[in-house]
Amino acid sequence: MTAPQKDSTSQPPEGLTGRQVVRFWSPLALTWLMMAFEGPYLSAIIARLAEPKVNLAAFGVALAFAMLIESPIIMMLSASTALIRDSESYRKLRHFLLALNLGISLVLLVMVIPPVFRWITIDLMSLPEGVSQLSHRALVLFLPWPAAIGYRRFYQGILIKAGLTRRVALGTAVRVGTITVVALGFYFAGHLPGALVGAVSLSLGVVAEALATRLMARRVIRALIAQTGGPAGEAPRLRYRQIAHFYFPLVLTSLLHLGINPIVTFFLGSSRYALESLAVYPVINSLVFLFRSISLSYQEVGIALLGDRLQAYRQIRRCALAGAIALGGGLAVIAWSPLSRLWFRDVSGLSPELTAFTALPLKILVFLPFLTLLLSFQRAVLILMRRTAAVTRGTLGEVLCLIGVLMIGIRGWDLVGINAAALALLVGQVVANVLLVRAVRAEVRRRRGAPRGLPSGPMLPAVTGG
Repeated sequence: MTAPQKDSTSQPPEGLTGRQVVRFWSPLALTWLMMAFEGPYLSAIIARLAEPKVNLAAFGVALAFAMLIESPIIMMLSASTALIRDSESYRKLRHFLLALNLGISLVLLVMVIPPVFRWITIDLMSLPEGVSQLSHRALVLFLPWPAAIGYRRFYQGILIKAGLTRRVALGTAVRVGTITVVALGFYFAGHLPGALVGAVSLSLGVVAEALATRLMARRVIRALIAQTGGPAGEAPRLRYRQIAHFYFPLVLTSLLHLGINPIVTFFLGSSRYALESLAVYPVINSLVFLFRSISLSYQEVGIALLGDRLQAYRQIRRCALAGAIALGGGLAVIAWSPLSRLWFRDVSGLSPELTAFTALPLKILVFLPFLTLLLSFQRAVLILMRRTAAVTRGTLGEVLCLIGVLMIGIRGWDLVGINAAALALLVGQVVANVLLVRAVRAEVRRRRGAPRGLPSGPMLPAVTGG
């Protein structure tokens, strides 16, 4: 392992090249792509087991609850990448993580108490009795899920900060491999309901990924613990109050994002051609997300490589723009060619009637990967500069605009539901980007000054063999 480096030499170089950025980014993009394929893969397994309709519904309900409860921990990856710089910040953020993990695990534990779960699913959601019972059993298997997510995202951030993004991808490969082995094992055994197969596969996969990530980060952590802080005269030491001030706006951001799909689904239910719109929305969304997932991975690239005073701002922005054009262009090729019909009809299995409903919304949504990558870049700047409240304001503006366009499009203009949804998603992303532009420009003007309120964040000591 190399010796810990000084702050002055551990910053991303101003001469950072596009090739270096792509090499750093590629494993993270692959990580997101692997995660994007998990849902369709497990759904295909469940659909081939007994009673697929009930089991798919129960698995969807249980996974939605698990993802809702894990939402406060999702941004731990960005927090770890942005805040950890020495042994003290590592220990304090780890204590914060443990407290947060304990809290969300207790929430999930309370939710799986049978009377509580019945009240939520039967009294509030009016789910069929069979779906409620099966989703309860699946949610019990998700008990390790939120804490494992927080644990692995914490250590993934450390690996990213040290430049070891290939190890992040390797950890996700362990997760996907575990999910595959477990799911196929239960599939061929044929004794477990499909919803439970999906839940136990995901839970064991995430636990395996968390353990693998911690194991791969051990050498970085040893070097990190040996650090005692930066040179004299730097910003004050990291405090728990500062962590909370930094982190809780990101929690609100996650919760707001989590509400987008339920909001769209709610409006689609009362739209023109509601059933057709509800049927094609998740299929279109899954295709678009394959491209957006690569865009989302750029946020950690920016946080890790921009430099504590945005030394590499122009290089990272240039790569963001090039990547945004490439991803948007890739989706446009599908949307404006026979590949679109091939994907939806032959690969996704939609009927010709439903396939016809996908053409216009997909063409509208080709701009989403482009806008998402630019948004990830802007969020990276603001998170690195500790302006997380601005990130939340951008997300709030996106959600409010989304609701407004849906109301006007569906209830005012009587648009086909899925077309109105695509328009709302597009306009929401435009608004989110616009709202962040001013805050980012202000930070760029101050980039030669120290970040406000918290210590600056150099790259962690590198280790050999990354």
